[in-house]
Amino acid sequence: MPTVAGIDSSTQSCKIVVCDADTGAVLGRGRATHPEGTEVDPEAWWQALRQAGQGLLDEVDAVAVAGQQHGLVTLDAAGRPVRDALLWNDTSSAGAAADLVSELGGAQAWADAVGTVPVAAVTVAKLRRIADTEPETADRTHTVLLPHDWLTWRLLGGAESGAEPVTDRGDASGTGYWSPAEGRYRTDLVELALRGRTPRLPRVLGPAEAAGRTPSGTLVAAGTGDNMGAALGLGLTPGDAVISLGTSGTVFARAPHPTADPSGAVAGFADATGQFLPLVCTLNAARVLSSTARMLGTDLEEIDRLARAAEPGAGGLVLLPYLGGERTPNLPDASGSLLGMRKANMYPHNIARAAVEGMLCGMADALDELRGQGVAVNRLLLIGGAAKAPVVGEVAAGLFGMPVTVPHPDEYVALGAARQAAWALNGTPEPPSWRSAEGVEVAPPVKGDATGQRVRAAYAAAWESLYAC
Repeated sequence: MPTVAGIDSSTQSCKIVVCDADTGAVLGRGRATHPEGTEVDPEAWWQALRQAGQGLLDEVDAVAVAGQQHGLVTLDAAGRPVRDALLWNDTSSAGAAADLVSELGGAQAWADAVGTVPVAAVTVAKLRRIADTEPETADRTHTVLLPHDWLTWRLLGGAESGAEPVTDRGDASGTGYWSPAEGRYRTDLVELALRGRTPRLPRVLGPAEAAGRTPSGTLVAAGTGDNMGAALGLGLTPGDAVISLGTSGTVFARAPHPTADPSGAVAGFADATGQFLPLVCTLNAARVLSSTARMLGTDLEEIDRLARAAEPGAGGLVLLPYLGGERTPNLPDASGSLLGMRKANMYPHNIARAAVEGMLCGMADALDELRGQGVAVNRLLLIGGAAKAPVVGEVAAGLFGMPVTVPHPDEYVALGAARQAAWALNGTPEPPSWRSAEGVEVAPPVKGDATGQRVRAAYAAAWESLYAC
């Protein structure tokens, strides 16, 4: 029986699943934590992968990595990291992103070029930040990789084996210098970001193309970004949209055509199958609930109980949950705001409810942005750590005005990477037909119930009061 391993190298940890290559049945699991922070030594990711994979990776026939998007790994000519990697959630590149948008001629020019308007999270903005604030680092940078590229390269043997750095179209599309519509790097944008410097970039592999083999002979697939891995693991079909409530919040859907949103809200990514994955990302999702739980001296289970005890609208409390700045809307210096506080509503159950509603109102706005780009949404899947609280699915169905399916909790990013590894191993035209994610469907309120609309209207009014120009 051939077996494959999928690796999810996320912001907080490395998760590994080993699967039957033919059926997708999970045969083993491993996990190791990552250091906290927005700048991390990439060697820590490799050590976590080795720890999580101990006893799991030795006998598999193929492996693939799905990694956190946008992170910047800079290597010198000998293949050594020049500095710690900058993660997607580092907001210090916001000014650099704004400069790049202006220098190319505005947001429309970027949307036309690469389908994505740079914000602080996007790799191209991090390159400009380094060029301007660490010119010696920029001078020493010979190769630029993403986190999944780095780990794939290490699996292939790294500098010692002379392995060629590679990536895939899904993760490459999040850099801000690879065009999904044209299927090529825009090296002129790399040169613009690095003020004339032209580092080596990884070769972009096709969806089922192998990167090579480990020194011990295991096939290594192309790998991809974490959102693309989740789409593959969930078995998305056209019309499906995913709302993922992890460290960040994302809304994405599989689409047959590229998008180009000049507002910058929708990133026009490619997916891991040869199609496209338009996506909206927020910086604040599950940590809104975990931070609220910490403030109230409790845990996620109690947040669920408290929020379900409160009335919709949280007694007039509205939370704008920008606890770490925000990417959509683009407010990198914003902080969280709790509005509508009165003596009569300052109770833990209302605060818990406001946290759930504030997180999900942001995701409802993101879903509207996705639809505004002509992306069909016929079914909603709700995944991620925050989706484990039943109240989240219940509130989501009301705010989104349609049924929400909450798949049974699993490591869908790692499962997507494993499915890609099986695809590369089999060499078939399409990925293997593993069972799609199953879950519980949560129905919206009865027809004519406008509760969700009122909650969203209160959220919008609170936002306007603070941020409208």
